[in-house]
Amino acid sequence: MYLVKTPWLLKKLYPQLTWDIGKADRCIYLTFDDGPIPIVTPFVLNILKQYNAKATFFCIGDNIRKHPDIFEQVKADGHTVGNHTYNHLKGWKTDDKTYLDNFLQADELIGGNLFRPPYGRIKKSQVKLLKEAKPDIKLIMWNVLSGDFDADLWPESCLDNVIKNTVPGDMVLFHDSLKAFDKLEFVLPEAMEYWSKKGYEFKAITV
Repeated sequence: MYLVKTPWLLKKLYPQLTWDIGKADRCIYLTFDDGPIPIVTPFVLNILKQYNAKATFFCIGDNIRKHPDIFEQVKADGHTVGNHTYNHLKGWKTDDKTYLDNFLQADELIGGNLFRPPYGRIKKSQVKLLKEAKPDIKLIMWNVLSGDFDADLWPESCLDNVIKNTVPGDMVLFHDSLKAFDKLEFVLPEAMEYWSKKGYEFKAITV
Protein backbone atom coordinates (compact mmCIF):
# COMPACT_ATOMS: atom_id res chain seq x y z
CA MET A 1 0.00 0.00 0.00
CA TYR A 2 1.39 3.40 -0.99
CA LEU A 3 0.07 6.83 -1.86
CA VAL A 4 0.98 8.41 -5.19
CA LYS A 5 0.48 11.93 -3.92
CA THR A 6 2.03 12.73 -0.54
CA PRO A 7 -0.73 13.82 1.88
CA TRP A 8 -0.40 17.07 3.79
CA LEU A 9 -0.82 15.28 7.13
CA LEU A 10 2.36 13.25 6.58
CA LYS A 11 4.26 16.43 5.79
CA LYS A 12 2.89 17.93 9.02
CA LEU A 13 4.05 14.93 11.09
CA TYR A 14 7.60 15.14 9.71
CA PRO A 15 8.32 18.87 9.26
CA GLN A 16 12.07 18.24 9.59
CA LEU A 17 12.00 16.48 6.22
CA THR A 18 11.89 18.38 2.92
CA TRP A 19 8.68 17.53 1.09
CA ASP A 20 8.34 20.63 -1.08
CA ILE A 21 10.83 22.67 -3.09
CA GLY A 22 8.35 25.42 -3.88
CA LYS A 23 5.89 25.90 -6.69
CA ALA A 24 8.38 27.01 -9.30
CA ASP A 25 6.92 28.23 -12.56
CA ARG A 26 6.62 25.28 -14.99
CA CYS A 27 9.40 23.31 -13.28
CA ILE A 28 9.54 19.65 -12.21
CA TYR A 29 12.21 18.05 -10.03
CA LEU A 30 12.88 14.53 -11.27
CA THR A 31 14.56 12.19 -8.79
CA PHE A 32 15.91 8.67 -9.23
CA ASP A 33 16.65 6.26 -6.38
CA ASP A 34 18.76 3.10 -6.00
CA GLY A 35 21.41 3.43 -8.73
CA PRO A 36 23.84 3.62 -10.24
CA ILE A 37 23.58 0.38 -12.18
CA PRO A 38 24.36 -0.71 -15.76
CA ILE A 39 21.70 -0.43 -18.48
CA VAL A 40 19.12 1.43 -16.39
CA THR A 41 21.08 4.48 -15.22
CA PRO A 42 22.67 5.05 -18.67
CA PHE A 43 19.17 4.78 -20.19
CA VAL A 44 17.93 7.48 -17.82
CA LEU A 45 20.92 9.71 -18.57
CA ASN A 46 20.28 9.38 -22.30
CA ILE A 47 16.60 10.34 -21.98
CA LEU A 48 17.42 13.30 -19.74
CA LYS A 49 20.02 14.53 -22.22
CA GLN A 50 17.46 14.48 -25.04
CA TYR A 51 15.35 17.01 -23.12
CA ASN A 52 18.22 19.07 -21.70
CA ALA A 53 16.95 18.00 -18.28
CA LYS A 54 18.77 17.95 -14.97
CA ALA A 55 17.76 15.57 -12.19
CA THR A 56 18.80 14.32 -8.76
CA PHE A 57 20.10 10.79 -8.23
CA PHE A 58 19.94 9.32 -4.72
CA CYS A 59 22.64 6.67 -4.90
CA ILE A 60 23.34 3.52 -2.93
CA GLY A 61 26.95 3.44 -1.77
CA ASP A 62 27.50 -0.21 -2.64
CA ASN A 63 26.26 0.41 -6.17
CA ILE A 64 28.76 3.26 -6.51
CA ARG A 65 31.50 0.86 -5.37
CA LYS A 66 30.45 -1.64 -8.03
CA HIS A 67 29.86 0.88 -10.85
CA PRO A 68 32.05 3.97 -10.23
CA ASP A 69 32.17 4.81 -13.95
CA ILE A 70 28.40 5.22 -14.14
CA PHE A 71 28.40 7.35 -10.98
CA GLU A 72 31.03 9.61 -12.51
CA GLN A 73 28.95 9.91 -15.68
CA VAL A 74 25.92 11.02 -13.65
CA LYS A 75 28.01 13.86 -12.20
CA ALA A 76 29.72 14.66 -15.50
CA ASP A 77 26.30 15.14 -17.11
CA GLY A 78 25.56 17.89 -14.59
CA HIS A 79 23.10 16.08 -12.34
CA THR A 80 22.99 16.33 -8.56
CA VAL A 81 23.74 13.28 -6.42
CA GLY A 82 22.47 12.43 -2.95
CA ASN A 83 23.00 9.75 -0.30
CA HIS A 84 20.63 6.76 -0.13
CA THR A 85 22.67 4.82 2.48
CA TYR A 86 25.33 2.27 1.62
CA ASN A 87 23.08 -0.81 1.71
CA HIS A 88 19.54 0.57 1.21
CA LEU A 89 18.61 0.23 4.87
CA LYS A 90 15.04 0.57 6.09
CA GLY A 91 15.24 2.93 9.07
CA TRP A 92 12.26 1.51 10.91
CA LYS A 93 13.94 -1.91 11.07
CA THR A 94 17.51 -0.74 11.74
CA ASP A 95 19.10 0.34 15.01
CA ASP A 96 20.23 3.95 15.09
CA LYS A 97 24.01 3.36 15.25
CA THR A 98 23.95 0.94 12.31
CA TYR A 99 21.87 3.41 10.31
CA LEU A 100 24.22 6.31 11.01
CA ASP A 101 27.33 4.25 10.24
CA ASN A 102 25.79 3.08 6.95
CA PHE A 103 24.94 6.65 6.00
CA LEU A 104 28.49 7.81 6.80
CA GLN A 105 29.99 4.96 4.78
CA ALA A 106 28.02 6.13 1.74
CA ASP A 107 28.84 9.75 2.49
CA GLU A 108 32.53 9.03 1.99
CA LEU A 109 31.74 8.23 -1.65
CA ILE A 110 28.96 10.73 -2.31
CA GLY A 111 29.51 13.84 -0.18
CA GLY A 112 27.11 16.73 -0.59
CA ASN A 113 24.23 17.53 1.73
CA LEU A 114 21.26 15.64 0.22
CA PHE A 115 19.87 12.44 1.73
CA ARG A 116 16.77 10.41 1.01
CA PRO A 117 15.89 7.56 3.39
CA PRO A 118 15.25 4.27 1.57
CA TYR A 119 11.54 3.39 1.46
CA GLY A 120 10.90 6.82 3.00
CA ARG A 121 11.22 5.08 6.38
CA ILE A 122 13.26 6.84 9.04
CA LYS A 123 12.88 7.27 12.81
CA LYS A 124 12.94 10.71 14.37
CA SER A 125 15.91 9.55 16.46
CA GLN A 126 17.78 8.76 13.24
CA VAL A 127 16.94 12.17 11.81
CA LYS A 128 18.45 13.72 14.94
CA LEU A 129 21.64 11.64 14.64
CA LEU A 130 22.10 12.51 10.97
CA LYS A 131 21.68 16.21 11.66
CA GLU A 132 24.20 16.03 14.49
CA ALA A 133 26.71 14.19 12.30
CA LYS A 134 26.18 16.50 9.33
CA PRO A 135 24.52 19.80 10.32
CA ASP A 136 23.96 20.99 6.75
CA ILE A 137 22.13 17.81 5.70
CA LYS A 138 18.82 18.09 3.87
CA LEU A 139 16.50 15.08 4.12
CA ILE A 140 14.64 14.99 0.83
CA MET A 141 11.33 13.19 0.37
CA TRP A 142 8.89 13.61 -2.57
CA ASN A 143 5.49 14.89 -3.70
CA VAL A 144 4.70 12.25 -6.32
CA LEU A 145 5.53 8.53 -6.12
CA SER A 146 5.51 6.95 -9.57
CA GLY A 147 4.99 3.39 -8.35
CA ASP A 148 7.54 2.06 -10.86
CA PHE A 149 8.73 -0.41 -8.20
CA ASP A 150 5.29 -2.07 -8.04
CA ALA A 151 5.39 -5.44 -9.82
CA ASP A 152 1.58 -5.44 -10.11
CA LEU A 153 1.37 -2.02 -11.78
CA TRP A 154 1.05 -1.78 -15.55
CA PRO A 155 3.43 0.70 -17.25
CA GLU A 156 0.41 2.65 -18.55
CA SER A 157 -0.92 3.00 -15.00
CA CYS A 158 2.48 4.15 -13.81
CA LEU A 159 2.44 6.85 -16.50
CA ASP A 160 -1.03 7.91 -15.36
CA ASN A 161 0.32 8.21 -11.80
CA VAL A 162 2.87 10.84 -12.74
CA ILE A 163 0.91 12.64 -15.45
CA LYS A 164 -2.26 13.13 -13.39
CA ASN A 165 -0.61 13.99 -10.07
CA THR A 166 2.37 16.19 -10.94
CA VAL A 167 2.01 19.95 -10.69
CA PRO A 168 4.65 22.70 -11.00
CA GLY A 169 7.35 22.46 -8.33
CA ASP A 170 6.76 18.78 -7.51
CA MET A 171 9.49 16.26 -6.76
CA VAL A 172 8.71 13.09 -8.70
CA LEU A 173 10.25 9.80 -7.51
CA PHE A 174 11.42 7.19 -10.01
CA HIS A 175 13.90 4.32 -9.53
CA ASP A 176 16.89 3.59 -11.76
CA SER A 177 16.80 -0.06 -10.76
CA LEU A 178 16.30 -3.35 -12.58
CA LYS A 179 13.12 -3.93 -10.60
CA ALA A 180 11.58 -0.76 -12.00
CA PHE A 181 13.05 -0.85 -15.50
CA ASP A 182 10.12 -2.49 -17.29
CA LYS A 183 7.95 0.46 -16.29
CA LEU A 184 10.60 3.19 -16.33
CA GLU A 185 11.61 2.33 -19.89
CA PHE A 186 8.05 3.07 -21.01
CA VAL A 187 7.09 5.86 -18.63
CA LEU A 188 10.10 8.18 -18.61
CA PRO A 189 10.21 9.00 -22.36
CA GLU A 190 6.42 9.37 -22.49
CA ALA A 191 6.28 11.61 -19.41
CA MET A 192 9.21 13.76 -20.55
CA GLU A 193 7.60 14.29 -23.94
CA TYR A 194 4.25 15.16 -22.34
CA TRP A 195 5.76 17.60 -19.84
CA SER A 196 8.01 19.21 -22.45
CA LYS A 197 5.03 19.91 -24.71
CA LYS A 198 3.36 21.53 -21.68
CA GLY A 199 6.33 23.88 -21.37
CA TYR A 200 7.95 22.38 -18.27
CA GLU A 201 11.65 22.51 -17.54
CA PHE A 202 13.49 19.99 -15.37
CA LYS A 203 15.86 21.02 -12.59
CA ALA A 204 18.05 19.24 -10.06
CA ILE A 205 17.46 19.77 -6.34
CA THR A 206 19.93 22.27 -4.90
CA VAL A 207 18.47 23.17 -1.47
